[in-house]
Amino acid sequence: MARIAGVNIPTDKRVEIALRYIHGIGPKAARDICAAVDIPRERRVNQLSDADVIRIREAIDADFTVEGDLRRQVAVNVKRLMDLGCYRGLRHRRGLPVRGQRTHTNARTRKGPAKAIAGKKK
Repeated sequence: MARIAGVNIPTDKRVEIALRYIHGIGPKAARDICAAVDIPRERRVNQLSDADVIRIREAIDADFTVEGDLRRQVAVNVKRLMDLGCYRGLRHRRGLPVRGQRTHTNARTRKGPAKAIAGKKK
C-alpha cells in the first residue's frame, strides 16, 4: 500500500483515481500530477515502482497544499472571519449556511435535526 502525504492510497485503483483520496487533490490536480510525473492514465497503484511513488510525493509537496496543512489553513480562515465579526463569520459562529441559502425550510445539514415545538401542530 502506497503512502503519500500521510494517506494510505488504495492499491487496486488507477493512480489518477487513488490520488483523489488525499484531501486537497481533486480530479484536475490528480491529472496534472500524473502528467507532470509521466505516468500513463491506465497505470494502477500496485504497478508503480518506488521511484514513481517518490516522484509523485515530490510533485505534490512542491505544488500543492494538502491534508493537515490545508485543513489548518481553512480553519484559520474561518476563525479569522469569526473574529472579524463579518456576516460570513457570524453565520459560521451560529452554525447556519454561509453562502446565502434559504433557512426557512431545508438547511438541516448545518442546523442539525429539527427540534419539535410544543403546540405547533393544529
